[in-house]
Parts: sequence; C-alpha cells; structure tokens
Amino acid sequence: MPKEIYSIADLRDWAAATKDAPIPLRLSVFGDPVAHSASPPMHNAALEHCGLPVRYTRLHIGAPDLAEAVRLLPKAGFLGTNVTIPHKHAMPGLMDEVDQRAGQIGVVNTVVVDGDKLRGFNTDGPGLVRALRADFGVDLRDLRVLLLGAGGGAGRAIAWQCAIENCERLVLVNRTVEKAAALAQEIKSTFAAARVGGPGDRLIVAPFENAALRAQLENIDLIINATDVGLKAGDPSPLAASLISAHHMVYDTIYVAGRTPLLRAAEQSGARVANGLSMLLHQGALSFEIWFNREAPLAVMESALRKAVGQL
Repeated sequence: MPKEIYSIADLRDWAAATKDAPIPLRLSVFGDPVAHSASPPMHNAALEHCGLPVRYTRLHIGAPDLAEAVRLLPKAGFLGTNVTIPHKHAMPGLMDEVDQRAGQIGVVNTVVVDGDKLRGFNTDGPGLVRALRADFGVDLRDLRVLLLGAGGGAGRAIAWQCAIENCERLVLVNRTVEKAAALAQEIKSTFAAARVGGPGDRLIVAPFENAALRAQLENIDLIINATDVGLKAGDPSPLAASLISAHHMVYDTIYVAGRTPLLRAAEQSGARVANGLSMLLHQGALSFEIWFNREAPLAVMESALRKAVGQL
C-alpha cells in the first residue's frame, strides 16, 4: 500500500518508493508540515471520478530540499504539484516559466510539469473569489476588506487579488508592519482612484494592535484571517470578539473540523462566518483544470473534502 506521506529520500528513487502503489502517484502537495493537508482525498476523488490513471499524494519537503525536490519532478514522471506553507514564496525562482498572475504576486502554489520544463501558477486568489461568492453571495470587488497576515504566501496572494479586483478598501495587518508596508507599495497604484466605500484612504497598513484594529473595523465589511493562528489546538483567536460586529463577514483561511477560535469569536458577535475549506476546494478545482484542461468535478471534490475534514 502507498504511504500517507513521502519524503525527499523517496522522491530521489520514486519508482522504488512507490512500487506498491496500485495506481501511479503523479501529483502531490509539497509542504512542511503537510500531514494536515486535505488535498489528496479531494483530488483523488476527482481523478477517480474522471477515470484518470494517476493519483495524488503528500510530500513532506523541508526548505533545504525544496530546489532538489522541484528538479526531481520531471524525472519521477510527475504531471504537477501543489505547494503549501512555507514554500510558496520560494517557488517562482525555481520555475522555468511563471504565468502573469503568479509572477505579479511572486507566489506559486500550482506547478505543471511540461516535459523537462516547470511552469508556475497561482490559484489562491481566484479560489478565494469563488469561495466568497459561494459562502456569502458577494463579490470581492464590492467589499471593504481587512486582511490579517499580509506578510505570508496566502496573505500576499489575497492582497494582490483584492488589488486585481479593485476592491473598495483594503487594510493590511501584519505582526511585522514593514512586510505589510512593502506589500502596500507594490499594489498602491490600484487604489489611487476614489471609490464610494466611505471615508478614509482606500489602502491602509495597520499594526496588529487592538486600538488600531478597532479604528479600522468600523469601515470594514469582510475580515480575512491569512495567519496560521488557529491551526494548532489551543491557539487563541487572532482577533478579539469585542472587535467584531454583527455586520462583518469573517473568513478564516484555516480549515479544521468544527470552528476555529476566530470563527467562534465572530459567531459570538453575530457575524456571518466561513472557513478555508471553500477556498481550498476552489483553488484545487482551478489546479485540476490547469493540469488537465477540463472542468473539475466540483461536487465530487467538495464531498470528498468535507468527509476528509469531518464535516460530513
């Protein structure tokens, strides 16, 4: 039987490492950690449903081994891979080609193996757009957004998507304010024009402090958590319940069984909430479409995903 998680040592001799797999393992997700990823059951359900003779697995790849792992993909017969924390920022520099969106934001989460060439894409931002429509019935371009965790890979992709969509207002919040400020410089031209979303500048950098956040949240529709706070058992909410109001929509990119601390705090305040399962679903469907140039079986993928994380 195939293993749940493979390593760089396995990838170096992929044929030997996967000789017990009944169907060739030719797609994966790279990460460190990666055991929590629900991508394999979602993608394997889609591959089986579509009659495609390959399967998807997890590869635990540390940062020192990332470049080697990427170079080994063609030799191992891979069709592609997804990339999760903490590698998304490093991937563009390891690609032979990067599509316009991924190059613009500097983050790759989807790789296509095209012969000996590696092509990089990013589906995080478009996946969020689809998720917000599905969960809240809203379009990102119409919203005033506060983004927690504007320094990481997912946060960067989301901030750029807000810019691409030209959302009403964007507040970038990060523990290291300098990272958020640098990102704001990259996207500021998009927010130069006036919109009708209310008082104040359209692009703001705010420190991760209650007083600063309280001042901003009065003019915010959507709160997005792109930090990893809530992924570990015992984590607090990154935002106090007293800062959240009933008019807010709260989207936590973390997906776990049950509610994250942030979503519990938001529900106490009467806010509408959703977790990152829908973003994972939609960015995964977009990856599938990139790899196979065909429509992803979304309902099949969603059913498998909810079962994998205990939401069925």
